[in-house]
Amino acid sequence: MSRISVLLILLWAGFLSTFAQERPDSAAVRMLREDFGVEFTQGNTVRLFHTGQEKFDDLFHEVRRARSSIHLEYFNFRNDSISSLLFDLLASKAAQGVKVRAVFDGFGNSSNNRPLKANHLDALRRRGIEIVEYDRVRFPWINHAFYRDHRKFVVIDDSLAYVGGMNVADYYINGKEEFGDWRDIHMALTGPVVDQLQQIFVGFWNKVAEQRIDLEPERSPLAVAECDTDTAFKPLPLCAEDAMIGVTDRVPNMSPKIIRRTFLTLIDNAHTQIQLINPYFIPGRKIMRALKRALKRGVDVQIIVSDKSDIPVTPRVVERNVYRLMKRGAQVYMYTGGFHHSKVMMVDSCVAYVGSANLNARSLRHDYECNLLLCDRQSTAALQRVFETDKRERCYRLTPEVWRTYSRSRRFAGWFYQILTPFL
Repeated sequence: MSRISVLLILLWAGFLSTFAQERPDSAAVRMLREDFGVEFTQGNTVRLFHTGQEKFDDLFHEVRRARSSIHLEYFNFRNDSISSLLFDLLASKAAQGVKVRAVFDGFGNSSNNRPLKANHLDALRRRGIEIVEYDRVRFPWINHAFYRDHRKFVVIDDSLAYVGGMNVADYYINGKEEFGDWRDIHMALTGPVVDQLQQIFVGFWNKVAEQRIDLEPERSPLAVAECDTDTAFKPLPLCAEDAMIGVTDRVPNMSPKIIRRTFLTLIDNAHTQIQLINPYFIPGRKIMRALKRALKRGVDVQIIVSDKSDIPVTPRVVERNVYRLMKRGAQVYMYTGGFHHSKVMMVDSCVAYVGSANLNARSLRHDYECNLLLCDRQSTAALQRVFETDKRERCYRLTPEVWRTYSRSRRFAGWFYQILTPFL
């Protein structure tokens, strides 16, 4: 056999192996079904919010229309004007007979500069809001560092859910003085996926509140005519009307690897492109190696991270990590339009992974997290438009030349603080 024939055979074999590689969405669906028992549902609608104003306007509108139950689970409710407005609205619904339940994380509460205190909680309970704190931080403190509830979602009337990266705080609308606007992604969902989110809330509520509420829809005497329909409000258009969605709920000691495995499966099965935004880009070795493998295969890897952060030390470690990938061929964009708190990844324009999980040790190894796998091109395209707009209008590209303009102390800090990666 001639050398040319051998070369042609090898080239053809390489083409076939590439062509035969499983699509990232189908690979992730198969893995989640077989290894974690995740049930994927179809017929879901998706609306996308990429500002706090959009999310809270929509949420407040739907809370006013609630007829039976409102369930809220957040890392924290910052005790400021937006939470005050929300609690006033929730109290009015409770007075109408709607069951209002809220749970928040003790560490998330104590770590923000406007925490809910015991007198605030007592006042809310007197107004009919059932609110509980998960694992309140107590001395000696260190034993409360892990297994925090970092999920952020709301379920209304067992028919509508909100999921994403936003807590409840003014800075999602007004930004922060130290870095400007707070950029984030959240979604509103209807369809069978809402039942799954309701199950997550009810299970966690029963654990924390030590109650035994069930999953049957709670009925209220409140009629449609009694609800505030707010006819002047115009909701954002749907970005998907028949989306296939899988819920990946990370529960410590039960499904600890589900989110990391999903990231790895999507990255390892990417054919053409990975677009990723994450505020605390401090992945472990396995995800870093997977991204390097994708680059070696010729996948177009694009990453947006923030130039500034709300947590000290983190920006330098993030810079160091994306610099290492940039040297391997990744396109890295430093966001300067404020702080990008979004946690999203789009792969091959066909699947997106969105939710509360950061790419750091806390989210991937310790905390309760909830991410959605959107096997839907329309939703993915909507998220890609956000990515492209931010990349074009609010970022500068990290290049070797730009890296050399950073001071030696800044670059050294990124190298030195790598030792803190397991704790960030």
